[in-house]
Amino acid sequence: MNEKIIIKPFIFCLLLLLLIQTDFVRANTEAPEFVAGTRTISTATAKLLFDKGYSFLDVRGQEDFNAGHIPGAFHLSVKSDFFEQNLLAITKKDQPLVIYCNGIACLGSSAAAKKAVEWGWNDIFYYREGLPAWRQEGYPIYTTRP
Repeated sequence: MNEKIIIKPFIFCLLLLLLIQTDFVRANTEAPEFVAGTRTISTATAKLLFDKGYSFLDVRGQEDFNAGHIPGAFHLSVKSDFFEQNLLAITKKDQPLVIYCNGIACLGSSAAAKKAVEWGWNDIFYYREGLPAWRQEGYPIYTTRP
């Protein structure tokens, strides 16, 4: 009888810890909804900006970029060549720029958007949903892979 009294709270505590850990892991692997100093945009808005000729920046790795990206997008990998001078070579600080990566499971676009704001860019569109949502809508994709 004493074993049942001890086991139930123990199992409850284990389950509670598991749930807390799951939320913590999810919170650390999901891109934030907003980045201070930027405007978070939906896929529909990204397409409107694309149609208006806005500049897009893909911050994924080279392999991902080659496998498929938004047509005309510039490329600077947030992990290797995302530096202020490289970004200045793409766009001036007062020009609009849409930054994206591999969707809400990718932290690259939020990190790049945050850094761009710190460097003085003031018209950044944070496309959190990124390429997976773009592709899902059937919008054009350009590949450079043979």
